[in-house]
Amino acid sequence: MSEITGVRFVLAVLNLDRSTDYYTSVLGLGIDFEAPGWSFLSRGSFRVMLGECIDAIPPGELGDHSYYGYITVADVDALYAEYQQSGVQFTQLLASKPWGMREFGIRTLDGHRLMFGQEL
Repeated sequence: MSEITGVRFVLAVLNLDRSTDYYTSVLGLGIDFEAPGWSFLSRGSFRVMLGECIDAIPPGELGDHSYYGYITVADVDALYAEYQQSGVQFTQLLASKPWGMREFGIRTLDGHRLMFGQEL
């Protein structure tokens, strides 16, 4: 069986410049590559492609379908503190969960929701 060696999320955003700025200045991702209508970003093994789709349904209007990823991190407390300083909008505050994860949730500028967690 072939091994999957990486994952990159693909997201529709309404304003590419604004969204790219949010992912880099607020969430701390770096720009890997840019092409007309696209930004390829990463932070460690977390990778995302932002594609400008000005006519797309805003993710905030998708309810639970606006969740797009659960990212595991080495130090969730440190990332949570970093994001508190950055002004991230939290959907769930940092807490230890009975399923063995310490996690928190955020909502991006476009309304996409992400969870970040660390195994306890």
